[in-house]
Amino acid sequence: MGRPQPPLNALRAFEAAGRHLSFTKAAAELNVTPAAISHQVKALEELLEVPLFRRLTRALRLTEAGQAALPILGQGFDKLAQAVDQIRSHCESGVLTISVSPSFGGMWLLPRLERFRSKHPDIEIRIDGTDRLVDLTRDDVDVAVRYGPGGYEGVRVERLFGQLNTPVCSPALLEGVHPLRRPEDLRHHTLLHIDWTEAEASWRMWLLAAGLHDIDPARGPRFNMESMAIQSAVDGHGVALVGELLVADHLAAGRLVRPFDPGLSTPLTFSFYLLSAKDRADTPKIAAFRDWLMEEGRAVSGEVAG
Repeated sequence: MGRPQPPLNALRAFEAAGRHLSFTKAAAELNVTPAAISHQVKALEELLEVPLFRRLTRALRLTEAGQAALPILGQGFDKLAQAVDQIRSHCESGVLTISVSPSFGGMWLLPRLERFRSKHPDIEIRIDGTDRLVDLTRDDVDVAVRYGPGGYEGVRVERLFGQLNTPVCSPALLEGVHPLRRPEDLRHHTLLHIDWTEAEASWRMWLLAAGLHDIDPARGPRFNMESMAIQSAVDGHGVALVGELLVADHLAAGRLVRPFDPGLSTPLTFSFYLLSAKDRADTPKIAAFRDWLMEEGRAVSGEVAG
């Protein structure tokens, strides 16, 4: 193990005093008292067991050891200042890195992102499509959009919007030999399953809530990504049970329809949240994205409800 290093405050006090050859001027620069500078320098000399200044009646002079160390320390503090500037410039730069799940990113965020870019052309967007946990204080990520129960610790949390769980299908399933008109008609159609974390989001729970006990809730293919189940529904392969916001664009375009009364949609416990590091949450680029995202969420929620 290396020798223990002197405290940074003591080195800073010595560097400032050596540059000014004055405890008073060093104190003014560092916003402390001359006595504090004198104390820090004396403690440093005792720790290093070598004098750094010759204290004359009306003057302060560096010893040979002090003269040798001063320029190197000055360079070191300059490098520290450059490093801090780099950190600040990264946080304040016009690049916004967004961590988002591939399904939500592909189906909801990306189709709307051009509207954000048109409002904020000075902010460059970088998308990190992943469901993995990210450390917003250490990873190269500014914000994360996550779907879950909340309770995220150590970060600033903004609830964006919740969801209603509803069956959706291709308009083609409303016609044919067994047209899908009422929940009971599901017995003639394929159920498309998504491996949700929420038990309440399953076909089993939806069928029970609808009072249908004679339909097997486990039959049909399973998908580990919402986007695959939704595409299967668009292609007419079955009925998917999904959050309405995720399929808002498909519903608006008529690629998917809600075959049943909207009253049969059920609210989900989980919500979408925007996460950001507490010390960077109010930087202009993050604040702009947060405000825009909430505005988009309100607009889409109104369209879906309508």
